[in-house]
Amino acid sequence: MFLPKNIQNCIDLLEASGFSAYAVGGCVRDACLGLQPHDYDLCTGALPAQTEAVFRDFRLVLAGEKHGTVTVITEDGPVEITTFRTEGGYRDNRHPDWVKFVPDIEGDLARRDFTVNAMAYSPKRGFADPFGGREDLRNHVLRAVGDPEARFREDSLRILRGVRFAARFGLTPEEHTMQAMLSQAGLMENLARERVFEELCKLLLVAKAEDITRFAPILAAVIPELAPMIGFDQHSPHHAYDLITHTAHVVEGVPAELPLRWAALLHDTGKVTTFTLDATGRGHFYGHARDSAAIADAVLHRLKAPTALREEVVTLIGRHMTRLQPDRKFLRRLVSKYGFPLVEAQLALQQADMGSKGTAEDNGSAVFAETRRLLADLKAEDACLSLKNLAVNGNDLMALGFQGKAIGACLNQLLELVVEERLPNEKRALLDCAAGLDRR
Repeated sequence: MFLPKNIQNCIDLLEASGFSAYAVGGCVRDACLGLQPHDYDLCTGALPAQTEAVFRDFRLVLAGEKHGTVTVITEDGPVEITTFRTEGGYRDNRHPDWVKFVPDIEGDLARRDFTVNAMAYSPKRGFADPFGGREDLRNHVLRAVGDPEARFREDSLRILRGVRFAARFGLTPEEHTMQAMLSQAGLMENLARERVFEELCKLLLVAKAEDITRFAPILAAVIPELAPMIGFDQHSPHHAYDLITHTAHVVEGVPAELPLRWAALLHDTGKVTTFTLDATGRGHFYGHARDSAAIADAVLHRLKAPTALREEVVTLIGRHMTRLQPDRKFLRRLVSKYGFPLVEAQLALQQADMGSKGTAEDNGSAVFAETRRLLADLKAEDACLSLKNLAVNGNDLMALGFQGKAIGACLNQLLELVVEERLPNEKRALLDCAAGLDRR
């Protein structure tokens, strides 16, 4: 296993002082999969005070010292070094009641969540893999270390982490692990909402349709609004899938960008509340975009999502049934109001929505392609679609005698005329037009 220079140097310094040292956890897992690890954690037989002594010539961060972690600041970034440890009960399903240092790597690995994360590597001692993590990786199996129910009672966020690992690495939970993930999912109610949101974001960026459907009951444990969608028959000739399966395909169908993935996950949550059957037995969902947007707003408020992300998701969902058309003036007006990023995201969401019905009917690909081409042309033109690109500004209007609110009103009128292509974005033409408008 390749180790960066600063990681190798930290291990060498510990070993030279008589302490065993290993790279551990995710970096070992990723290396076994042929992936480049993003960061490296080390564990060692040295007690925290001994680690501090070994690295006395380095700048140290000791915030995690009581749990055995000393952070060493190297030229290539911080390195966390943690003493081999085991942990006591978890009365709050998150924090151990106590931490006890242990003398060997096997005792440390026994406290970890999944076998694929319970591996360590030492250039001097080779791999430590007491729970068969490498074999599970080869067999694409996700397996909890020890008793899976105990692992998830300790920290129920491990359930969502397990879903993410399964999605990211193409793993299938073995039977007992999956049963425990389902039976203990209710414990996630005790988690801080910020932790749940962060984990869901990581999951959504890697999830495929099969992951959303396979783990839907677990996702519904943290987003209860998804629960009624599982198995929900839409009673529509345009939809071969139940509601959660359609949603799963939309999630996979949009680019892996957080606002789009969240919008895809929640875009049809309002279908359950707006569902009606007509006399022919066909389902309808009048106003479901509005209801879905309100539900998404509530979900993301509850999860304490950043305001900007929440507002973008709500806007996308609220507009997802307002079909974009390959009409230049229509698109100019839309971009002027919402900006290119949101209009492009709306187009991507609508195309994924149309293409995720499971039927053989045309999904409008030609219309979407032409709309996307027109948007690209508008962007290439660097057209004036916002006040910042208008060829006149407030000072120009003040020079004509405009005052107070009349300045903003005039600028907006001029912009509207330019967006509608009824007036060129040229200073002389704009000022001539402004001269005929109310200046007070």
